[in-house]
Amino acid sequence: MAHLDVVNRYLDGWIKRDADQVLATLAPGGTYEDPSSRGPLSGEAFRGYMKGLWAAFPDLTLEKQSLGEMGPDLVAAQWIMKGTNHGSMMGLPPTGKSVAVPGADFFRMKDGLIQSVTGYFDSRVLPSQLGLDIIVQPKEIGPFRFGISTMVHSGKTEEPGAFSITYLEAADADAVLKVRAGSRDSLIDMLKMDGFIGATTATVGNRMVTISAWTDTEAPRKVMSDGRHAEAQRMMFDGVTAKRGYTSVWSKSRVNPPIRQCDACGKMIRGTVESCSCGAKLPALIYW
Repeated sequence: MAHLDVVNRYLDGWIKRDADQVLATLAPGGTYEDPSSRGPLSGEAFRGYMKGLWAAFPDLTLEKQSLGEMGPDLVAAQWIMKGTNHGSMMGLPPTGKSVAVPGADFFRMKDGLIQSVTGYFDSRVLPSQLGLDIIVQPKEIGPFRFGISTMVHSGKTEEPGAFSITYLEAADADAVLKVRAGSRDSLIDMLKMDGFIGATTATVGNRMVTISAWTDTEAPRKVMSDGRHAEAQRMMFDGVTAKRGYTSVWSKSRVNPPIRQCDACGKMIRGTVESCSCGAKLPALIYW
């Protein structure tokens, strides 16, 4: 029964979001591990993990489903983690969505305290409930390397007159998250600029590229001095975030006639005409 009391105090610490109470139930050197922890955590590393989860889900709680002794020094607990994503998680903006993730913990006990906690849950459930895509792909195959990409569009349909290209190689995985957050803030500012049309970002390993479409070559100049992009640029020179980088603005040399499909007859139409030969009005031109 003593083992169950200790585990109950541990779980209650999670419910109250009290890291001190959780850590007090662990034996010296005691560890915690689950599918997202990247290995066993102890002490302050475990505290940081808990605080990060509580920051992402400020109302996080556990509903106990079952608790029992499985052997002389083994306790098992089933639970459902519930909470609403109001804080950043994995460098992503909060979704505002709620989750209910079932899972189980197995506790190894030693001298009346918890020697180790091994947690299990379906790692696909959490991102799925948050509305996040789950993409499984290799890191690289031969000369091809794979990563993630994002598109941002202002809603403007005019033909771009210039493109800016920004390349940055982040120092490490933590720097990648920092740069992605800075880029996201910059793009939010850029959406308010008259000359901004859209952008596509790509991250492959520690290499990051942004290609932005503008109405003319002068429009991107505002980004260099105004808003959060200027702050993000300063990260390039802090000696910690980036290893190397490159920025440029390109003017157009040639734009071929756009191609659209007629929704009525299915015919592919080349050019800027407004109507198909069948008489139906063509979809709006979109260049980005």
